[in-house]
Amino acid sequence: MAKKGTGYTAEDIEILEDLAPILHRPGMYTDPVNPNHALIEIVDNAADEGLAGFAKNIAVTLYEDGSAEVTDDGRGIPVDLHPVKKVPAVQVIFTTLHSGGKFRKTDKDAVYRIAGGLHGVGVCVSNALSTRLEVDVKRDGASWRVVFANNGKLDQALTQTGTVGARESGTRIRFWPDAKYFDSPRIVPQDLAALMRAKAMLLPGVRFALAVEKGGRFETTQWHFPEGIKGYFDTAIAGGDPVANPFFGERYVTAQSESDSFAEGEGALWAIAWTPEGELVTESYVNMIPTRHGGTHVSGLREGVYNAIRNFIDLHAMGQRGLKVVPEDVWSRASYVLAVKMLDPQFKGQVKNELISRDAVKLTAQMVRDPFELWLNQHVDEGKRIAELVLRQAMARTRAAQKVERRKSSGVAVLPGKLTDCASDDPDRNELFIVEGDSAGGSAKQARDKEFQAVLPLKGKPKNTWQDSPDTLYANKEIEAIALAIGVDHHKRGDSPDLSGLRYRKIIILADADVDGSHIQVLLLTLFYRHFPQLVANGNVYVAQPPLFRIDVPAHGKNKPARKLYALDKQELASLEEKLADEGVREGSWSVSRFKGLGEMSPEQLWETTLNPDTRRMLPVQVEGGALALADDIFDMMMARENASQRREWMETFGNLVDADVS
Repeated sequence: MAKKGTGYTAEDIEILEDLAPILHRPGMYTDPVNPNHALIEIVDNAADEGLAGFAKNIAVTLYEDGSAEVTDDGRGIPVDLHPVKKVPAVQVIFTTLHSGGKFRKTDKDAVYRIAGGLHGVGVCVSNALSTRLEVDVKRDGASWRVVFANNGKLDQALTQTGTVGARESGTRIRFWPDAKYFDSPRIVPQDLAALMRAKAMLLPGVRFALAVEKGGRFETTQWHFPEGIKGYFDTAIAGGDPVANPFFGERYVTAQSESDSFAEGEGALWAIAWTPEGELVTESYVNMIPTRHGGTHVSGLREGVYNAIRNFIDLHAMGQRGLKVVPEDVWSRASYVLAVKMLDPQFKGQVKNELISRDAVKLTAQMVRDPFELWLNQHVDEGKRIAELVLRQAMARTRAAQKVERRKSSGVAVLPGKLTDCASDDPDRNELFIVEGDSAGGSAKQARDKEFQAVLPLKGKPKNTWQDSPDTLYANKEIEAIALAIGVDHHKRGDSPDLSGLRYRKIIILADADVDGSHIQVLLLTLFYRHFPQLVANGNVYVAQPPLFRIDVPAHGKNKPARKLYALDKQELASLEEKLADEGVREGSWSVSRFKGLGEMSPEQLWETTLNPDTRRMLPVQVEGGALALADDIFDMMMARENASQRREWMETFGNLVDADVS
């Protein structure tokens, strides 16, 4: 019989409607540090009008009262009644999640085929997290106004405020951020200026302006790059003294027959230069959205350029015996700006700082490699100067690795017999995968890159070491094997352990994408957090994210071959199936299979989804300094033997929030 107060009925199921999800979990939709991202959502909409060829001028004004205003001379947000909602379209856009004009990606004639907006969430965030938001629209010979207040509630219904010229159109949005949703209520002008400067580069036909009110007066800065990326990049690397002229390029799929994998209009724009010293410029964009943490499109750029330079070095016999050039040698002194256009990019989170679309690797590499190889061979002297810089970096890296090797003790390290080590002696490049079980370990050994990836399979579940003393820690053979493999002895938080013997910069926990795998992850995280805390603090520990599902998609249409897609979880599976339906794939024609474990994957699948640095997904294990005490308490509650009653109480309280995997 259920205890009083612990019942779980239909009354406990909440449905969050309208803008309530944003107010309930604002951190899922925006950056809570300051309102910059809420403002950028509005700027992105104006920029999409510029990308579509309608807006020629976009201006942002920051007022002393903390409000911000964005104006553009695009077509103006529609004000006619929505056919389903029966309210003005402008009201729908600001109050209804997943509404907008950017969903018809498969319609060849759609104005917004390539756009930054993906889910119809953006300006709803701005509205929900503001105390007041005003929208003024000019279109079809009339001016209109609608006002929202108190976190997105309609305050003044849409009203015609006057008449305008037949060709006059555009939108003005002013909003007042609600301070209670942000760590700081002030918009940071410097960050906004950098974004607008970049958008001016990506939209040569559009003028951008930023005005900041100070003491009742406005200081205005304008950006316009008629030469586009060339003028922007030349300014950005000024003073860097590149060893060769920058390489500029632009390439898009112009017809479906040109590529079996990508749609017309997809492609990339880039600028790359190599400098022997100084600060590097590393900027990337997807549909004009800045990806500050890079992502799969940057991986594609790295792959395409690396292969082109390596081929150039081989063609001109510039290499040296025993010297292997790796991607880090090519990119350690490279500055670049990359702007990719994709029909349906997938980002990590609503803030869109990192692209995770696997297709972007192939798209960018395919667009860049051939033009760069052609450029190198048309400019041989320039190419040789770049290659010489790359070879110098390779020699410096090799010498540094040899010094590290010489610093190690003269005794021969006894490595665990289970460890399948990598060939490289460079710990800054090497990776260790701690894998669940011999079966998965066998697949990982076949799938890995033997040059820099090592594999250590574990037998069964690791021991819970939360309360183990250092004296008894290595009594467990699996724990001893881990310590021997990584080359670092156990230590306590606050110690200054000797990390010179660390053999791998990345220590990656690789377990099945199921409940048992999650348990193994927790046990290994407990080991590192408790007994190797400096590795966690230094960012050496990661958790791999293998997919749980595989989707086999049959060939459809003239130029759409059969393909395999992978999903991390049920949510991503649903998103991929929705995308397939949007692409016109007949529902039910694809098949979904669930991986029971890593050992069930072929080496090719495991490499593509989980081991390949260009396409895999990994979570860095980090603890913010201020959260250490909280993390200690949680580990103690979950892992200490005497806290079983606390765990039971916690599960009774929060168990209903878990999406249990019982299949």
